[in-house]
Amino acid sequence: MRKRELNSLLSRSLQFLHPRPFCTCSQHPLPGLLPPDDTSSHDSSPDLSQHYAFLRNSLLDSPLQTLGSGESSNDAVSMSNAIRTGFGTETRNFLRQFRGRLSESLVVEVMNRVKHPELCVEFFLWASRQIGYTHTPVVYNALLELLCCSGNNDRVSDKFLMQIRGDDEELLRKLLNVLIQKCCRNGLWNVALEELGRLKDFGYKASPTTYNALIQVFLRADKLDTAYLVQKEMLNSGFGMDGYTMSCFAYSLCKAGRGGDALALVEKEEFVPDTVFYNRMISGLCEASLFQEAMDILDRMRSNSCIPNVVTYRILLSGCLGKGQLGRCKRILSMMMTEGCYPNCEMFNSLVHAYCKLRDYSYAYKLFKKMVKCGCQPGYLHYNIFIGSICSNEELPGSDVLGLAEKAYSEMLDLGVVLNKVNVSNFAWSLCGAGKFDKAFKIICEMMSKGFVPDDSTYSKVIGFLCDASKVEKAFLLFEEMKKNGIVPSVYTYTILIDSFCKAGLIQQARKWFDEMLRDGCTPNVVTYTALIHAYMKARKVFDANKLFEMMLLEGCKPNVVTYTALIDGHCKAGQIDKACQIYARMQGHIESSDIDMYFKLDDNDCETPNIITYGALVDGLCKANRVKEARELLDTMSIHACEPNQIVYDALIDGFCKTGKLEDAQEVFVKMSERGYTPNLYTYSSLINSLFKEKRLDLVLKVLSKMLENSCAPNVVIYTEMIDGLCKVGKTEEAYKLMLKMEEMGCNPNVVTYTAMIDGFGKLGKIEQCLELFRDMCSKGCAPNFITYRVLINHCCSIGLLDEAHRLLDEMKQMYWPRHLSTHRKIIEGFNREFITSIGLLDELSENESVPVDSLYRILIDNFIKAGRLEIALNLLEEISSSPSLAVANKYLYTSLIESLSHASKVDKAFELYASMINKNVVPELSTFVHLIKGLTRVGKWQEALQLSDSICQMDICWLLEEATNTK
Repeated sequence: MRKRELNSLLSRSLQFLHPRPFCTCSQHPLPGLLPPDDTSSHDSSPDLSQHYAFLRNSLLDSPLQTLGSGESSNDAVSMSNAIRTGFGTETRNFLRQFRGRLSESLVVEVMNRVKHPELCVEFFLWASRQIGYTHTPVVYNALLELLCCSGNNDRVSDKFLMQIRGDDEELLRKLLNVLIQKCCRNGLWNVALEELGRLKDFGYKASPTTYNALIQVFLRADKLDTAYLVQKEMLNSGFGMDGYTMSCFAYSLCKAGRGGDALALVEKEEFVPDTVFYNRMISGLCEASLFQEAMDILDRMRSNSCIPNVVTYRILLSGCLGKGQLGRCKRILSMMMTEGCYPNCEMFNSLVHAYCKLRDYSYAYKLFKKMVKCGCQPGYLHYNIFIGSICSNEELPGSDVLGLAEKAYSEMLDLGVVLNKVNVSNFAWSLCGAGKFDKAFKIICEMMSKGFVPDDSTYSKVIGFLCDASKVEKAFLLFEEMKKNGIVPSVYTYTILIDSFCKAGLIQQARKWFDEMLRDGCTPNVVTYTALIHAYMKARKVFDANKLFEMMLLEGCKPNVVTYTALIDGHCKAGQIDKACQIYARMQGHIESSDIDMYFKLDDNDCETPNIITYGALVDGLCKANRVKEARELLDTMSIHACEPNQIVYDALIDGFCKTGKLEDAQEVFVKMSERGYTPNLYTYSSLINSLFKEKRLDLVLKVLSKMLENSCAPNVVIYTEMIDGLCKVGKTEEAYKLMLKMEEMGCNPNVVTYTAMIDGFGKLGKIEQCLELFRDMCSKGCAPNFITYRVLINHCCSIGLLDEAHRLLDEMKQMYWPRHLSTHRKIIEGFNREFITSIGLLDELSENESVPVDSLYRILIDNFIKAGRLEIALNLLEEISSSPSLAVANKYLYTSLIESLSHASKVDKAFELYASMINKNVVPELSTFVHLIKGLTRVGKWQEALQLSDSICQMDICWLLEEATNTK
């Protein structure tokens, strides 16, 4: 989250609490955390365990200091102020005192402060004449930036150039060369050509660096013929291409299928290729699918005593993999290993995925042995790709293939590697399908011991493992066998299964069994009805719950206190808190309300009395609805009715007050809970710490932590994660990282939420290398990244321009079977608080779409690749997201943006192909789409087609046209 957004969030959380100076009187925000006789002052440090001493100085710093941008150079300020008054004799005399201190940075800063083009040129010329100082390319570029912004056409005015020429012709020559090079770096080849013409008009020649830059920009624009013309002119001027430009030229020729021309160019330039040069040629030939020609270059290397290296073979392997030449990959892999060149882990990862996709599991498994031989230990990605590929298909794997998965699983377990959530489910399901129920149950237990939490998919495939004392496999199979053998299950058996499925959120299947009970004459009891009613209410299906409740009454099944508690809890979770309160009041016999009459039809004179669970459900619901004052009053009501509040009720109240910023009230409940003999637990401390971080009361965080340690209550992963996330949010990322290392030392392993919060903290500081290192570390330690982790990391990679890394992460996420097999986002965001999900922009997407919004990641990448001018990759990503049935259809913005970029790059045919694809996908184009296409046609000189398209638009419905025009504006 950016600093401004962070301040906004924290200011909202502070609206209920005004910070005060620390004191030890009874009015202290958290007096219960200090002994009554404690007379420590604001400057005293809490008595922390030595393990957390490193936090003391950091957290006790008074208000957070904002890092400034630093003071500007005094010299630059003085010089710029003088220049703004005019560049006369007085100014020149004043500037003399700075001649000995002139430097690149000082000259640039002065020009940036002055900004006035005429004055900047005068200063630039004055500086160039000073002894001991010479303009650098950085200074030339800074001047060009100022001069290009002075007009409407973004070109340097001739008057400035003439002024510079009149003073120093050599200076103008250098400036024009730098200008051309600048245009080339920005990909503006057409502008670069215009500036080259202007350079020649002034009677100058381009420098070798300029010629090399021109050739490179034309190669990037796929204009080989123009690049050849520039190269010819370069030779005529007596210059030769440098090694890098030469390799770029050879690569582009090979990519265009002109490998012979590349070799001819080498001979013509009398260039001696090295291994890097040949690698570039091989890369281009592989991209052109000319694999035999690439192998010929490999032979040519050897004949010229140029030894292929590991990069050579990796290029060949990557090229063959990308084009599906897997048979050739085997030969190349064998060849490179024979010559002592070994693939890296990433290459093996791609190989394993490719052969698994081809269902050549036998060879994919052999790759693990080859990895070990190459000194590359198989890890998290390799095993998950392999096992996930075998077990994720609709049909069950064969016994031989499943045996390979079991071998791989045994090996990965020995290495301390874990399966991700989806693959655990799929592997267990595959084993169940093969009749290996005990092994499936054992795998789930092993993975649960390593942090795996069963989700909806796991419940649906291996429901038997989650019922009846963790032996659900036998319970479920017994249930199926009972029906197959004609034995009628009892109401008890049905109720266990219905209750388990309801708790898993699988209401539809639970309802099927309920209907099956009625069909087979098995009468549901109050527990059966209550389980299903509660599930409907929690899912906000109030109509279905009420219908089932009426059925229950008609069948003469009397609701008990558990049923009414379920109704209260369900209405709270469905957002109908007033109805929940009415049901509670009716249970007390206080009110009459027609809205809830249906729940009390059987016997109004014998209402169920609320119990501690009832009160707990209502207190929790009121707190979550921010009605904490009513929840606090309910605490007093409980005492009046001789219903002693328990730990759960107190914790719910403390959490409610903390979340609304009412720390004094939270402390009052905290004290009362202690007086009643209840010891604060991890949940209590978690609520306090989370609230204190939101309120930026960092000094009190230490008090709470100290109190925890004093009560021998060791922080768990949730509390550590809250502290790490809180430290990151207030800009103390280094302390957060130290705390994460400390939690591992204390035997508490970080989970996926911890790592993700830490990665996000580093990412917001632009420390992407630490982000990637932390990501690799979590994988190596058996903590499987989830969708949120990938989302955060991809966002941060894009924000600093690491688009290839972001693209690789997206591919990795897909290879790991995220999120193709996930039908809902509920388990994906489990453990992440609402503020974090909001801060990464995911909350709105989740509210709009029940499925995991993977298409948003594609939009981020496509948009960034478009901005970077890498249109081919953007097109590939758009095609991928559009062709995948499991992903959302690409939106109109992406199509329009890509069509605009293609048209601007004169790739009109590609733009029209994309427009056709857009229409086929039933995406209605905006008027601006046609405008971009018309501009593209005019840019390549196709005026007739542009007029025809324009005429076609005019023939369209004029109302639609006006509406579209309005939207465009």
